[in-house]
Amino acid sequence: MNQSLFVLMAGQPGEQGLLSMLPMMLMMFGLIYLLMIRPQRKKQKEHEKLLTELKKGDKVVTNSGLLGTIFAIDEKEEHIILKTDGETKLRFLKGSIAAKIEK
Repeated sequence: MNQSLFVLMAGQPGEQGLLSMLPMMLMMFGLIYLLMIRPQRKKQKEHEKLLTELKKGDKVVTNSGLLGTIFAIDEKEEHIILKTDGETKLRFLKGSIAAKIEK
């Protein structure tokens, strides 16, 4: 009978330890959200806004570092045709545009 009482009492401190760790875990999740998740979402929304505002004649840079001027935009297929030096025209996916270069 003493052994069963000992086992019952031994389980209680562990349960209290888990409950005392819960606020700490919630604070850590909140910190991770503020430092990592929220800025990434903000950056993603800004990039989506950039892609929707692109128009013919804008100077852009792609993710691979290619500089060019938008020659045409195909909204159906999500393609952009960039004109580089001379008459060279290249087709890119709209999502591969990294940034717009201000004049």
